[in-house]
Amino acid sequence: MANRQGNLDEIQQVRDILRAAGLRSTPARIAVLQELRATTSPLTHAELADKLVPFGFDKTTVFRNLTDLAEADIVRRTELGDHVWRFEFRDAAAHDDGHPHFVCVECGSVTCLGDLEFTAASRKRSGEVGRITEILLKGHCSTCEAVEG
Repeated sequence: MANRQGNLDEIQQVRDILRAAGLRSTPARIAVLQELRATTSPLTHAELADKLVPFGFDKTTVFRNLTDLAEADIVRRTELGDHVWRFEFRDAAAHDDGHPHFVCVECGSVTCLGDLEFTAASRKRSGEVGRITEILLKGHCSTCEAVEG
């Protein structure tokens, strides 16, 4: 019973987020937003569609809802250098103005580096350059490193 109540609480939270943004709480929007809130890294449209198509949502509906959520600033749309849009929940309550990502050049996995901090000198230098809107780090993930080693 507690599990069901937790799910109902989650749905109500999603509905509240949508209402605050002036969007209707459709089943597809709720499902898309629940998936994005539950993940720890950005998802592509294809990855999200793979999760939701078995529940009766078609790929076009998923994409349309991703676009609506991004336009409402509930979801962040990011391109990480590979010409593929990825989507992630933007937690306005946590003042989520963006965070760095790590992309593995071998397998393409993406990891959020939300707690990465920059030194005072690097922040000062970035301010001299301009307003940085995204930081992307590339390299080899630990899984690919283990295979190579």
